[in-house]
Parts: sequence; structure tokens; C-alpha cells
Amino acid sequence: MPARRLTRWYAQNRRAMPWRANSEPYLCWLSEIMLQQTTYEQALPYYERFLARFPTVESLAAADEQDVLKAWAGLGYYARARNLHRAAQQIAAARWPANEQEWASVPGVGPYTAAALASVLNDEPVPVVDGNVARVFARYWLLSEDFRKLPPRRQLASRLKESLFQNLGRKKIRAGDLNQAMMELGALVCTPKSPRCAECPLRDDCVAHAKGVEEDYPVRTPRRPIPVRRVSGVGVTDATGRVVLGRNVEGGLLKGLWELPVLDHALDHVQVFSHFRLELSVERAGNGAVFVDPAEVPLTTATRKVLIRLGVLAGVDAGAGDAD
Repeated sequence: MPARRLTRWYAQNRRAMPWRANSEPYLCWLSEIMLQQTTYEQALPYYERFLARFPTVESLAAADEQDVLKAWAGLGYYARARNLHRAAQQIAAARWPANEQEWASVPGVGPYTAAALASVLNDEPVPVVDGNVARVFARYWLLSEDFRKLPPRRQLASRLKESLFQNLGRKKIRAGDLNQAMMELGALVCTPKSPRCAECPLRDDCVAHAKGVEEDYPVRTPRRPIPVRRVSGVGVTDATGRVVLGRNVEGGLLKGLWELPVLDHALDHVQVFSHFRLELSVERAGNGAVFVDPAEVPLTTATRKVLIRLGVLAGVDAGAGDAD
């Protein structure tokens, strides 16, 4: 059966990840939150540093939010860090969730993460559907839905539960192992491009492989182009290396983070001198900007990368790909 083939393959091929050494709730939960919107390779160094700074859920719960954001800085999608902090306070004041429903009530835990944690930590037979799992089974069953959309993901989860997750206890298969096997297969073998079908434990029953159309699945409908917002910022430093930055207190994704002041056009001024005409464009920075040490505060990803490129902040500019 596919479940047994998957878990046998997983036992022999799974990657060594620090949170897989045991099923300690704090380690598993932290890893799941960090791996949202982030690859394993990107998340690992942040995971290790974050865990060294906050080794227990109690230490995270007792921390100041600015310290949490600073430890998260550079990983992007900062709402994850704020939700992680709120959730730690909730868990430390009560107990760890015991099932999928309870996990779903934790800040920052959506349906996918709730299913993953309930299966790994509570052995609850609920499937997860991330991009890797959707790709594996879009090919295996030749499904033509766009699994970036929520309704097809829910339908696939129902089908997986009926076909793979029934009576796992009787078969001596842990639900968490099966979920991780599906995800690991998509990450290592059933990759978006050039899948390694010869290594796949499901290849004999895979419809896309039989038809030779693996790379045509999953189907993706064209996305609308994302809007572009063009702004001008100002970089001002003093002799000690401090930078003029403003803290976002308005809310939204970047709440609590420090960023370069954005300039708004204030006025144009013309002054005529004896030998030339001066045309002055005056820009005004937002209120609340002050000199701060950029190494001591949580920065937006854009600000951190700009300061690295300006030589104001130590580090390596990894490009423009990650998001705040």
C-alpha cells in the first residue's frame, strides 16, 4: 500500500533535522512556524540561533516583543514572530495542545500547521497538504486542480485521509511519519523540475509517470502581476555608526520593526543667484525618526539589506527575494 511504501522510504532517506531527534513540542512547533514560507536551508541557522536565545516556551513567553523580533530579523514574514510570541504566552499559561482542533486555536497556526503538529506530536491521523504533498499526489492521481487555492487543498486532504490515513494504528504506522514521508518525497524526489522518478516508491502506480507528463503537474493558472510601489528613502548616519530610523507603530505586517524613513515630496523652491538659478526639491521624512544603532533593533528585511549594501551594517546581502 502507498502508506507503507512511503514510510519505509522515509525511514531510509529522511534528512537529519534537529527537531526530528525527538518529538519535543517546543522544537517541533518552532520548526513548523519557521518553515512557513521558508526553505529548510534558509530556516536552519535562524532556528539554531533562536533556540539558543529562547530555549524553552517559558523563556519565549517572558521575552519582550522587540527581543523576539530582533532574533527573527532577516527571516521575513514577521507576523510569524509576533504570533509565535503570543502563542508562547498562551501555551505557557495553560498547556500544550492535545489535538488538531486545539492546535488550530493557537495564534499563527493554520490548518496545515495544525495537522502537521497534531500528527507528529499527538499521532492524530490527519494529512497535511503543502506544496510538496500537492505536487506528489497531483502527479500520482493526475489531478488537474490548482493547489495554490484553498478548496482543492481541502479536497486533496479529504482524499488522502480516506485513502492513506485509515487504520494507521492497526498497520503500526505513525501519522506523523506518513505526513513527513509525503513532504520529504516532494522535497527530495518529486521535485518541480526533473523529478527523480527512478528513486520514487510510488512510481509504479503514478499516472503522470506512466504517461510521461510529470512536469506538467500540478497545473498552475496564471497569476496576476503584483503591483509595484516606488518610494524614496533616506540614509543618514552619524560618526558613531548610528542610523536615522523610524519604528513602524501603525500595524500591519511590519508593526514593531525599524525602517529607513520614507520621503514624501513637500515643496519645490526656486532661488535665483547672480550666476545661476537654484531649483530645490524638498522632501519630508516621516515623524518619529531617531538615531539608533541598527545592530540593536529589529529591522525590516528591506532596511537590513540596504544598510548592508551601504556598508553601514555587517552582513551579506542575500538579494531581494525574501519578504517582510
